[in-house]
Amino acid sequence: MNLEIYTDGSSLGNPGPGGWGVVVVSSEKIIKELGGGNENTTNNKMELTGAIEALKYLKKIDFVKCKIFADSNYVLNGITLWIHGWEKNGWRTANKKPVLNQELWKELVRLDRDLDGKISWNKVKGHSGHEYNDKADEIATTNANKQK
Repeated sequence: MNLEIYTDGSSLGNPGPGGWGVVVVSSEKIIKELGGGNENTTNNKMELTGAIEALKYLKKIDFVKCKIFADSNYVLNGITLWIHGWEKNGWRTANKKPVLNQELWKELVRLDRDLDGKISWNKVKGHSGHEYNDKADEIATTNANKQK
């Protein structure tokens, strides 16, 4: 089975109440929705948490390949580009500062590697009328509002 997953994160204030959302799609149908929140968090933490929870879900099911779609450049650049330098530099940025949200990044990378090449990371434009990305955003925003 091939899947597509759409992830999103939301924060009402930065920091503030936040939420994350995940939509799992197979054969152009939503087969699973996941979401959660935190009462005091940041948008970037919620974006990362959405991606982490998507990978945790994938570890529990049988699938062949999965395209993960995110509208967060932070998540996409981090997992596909920046991670190599961060690991090489002892989890420091190019400016020698500690990587923010390091524990979340480490968990995301571990889960991604555990899935052994079955994942591809893809960009989707946020708030552009894409059905599944908009649904992930709705789940994230709803969960953020529940944290107030």
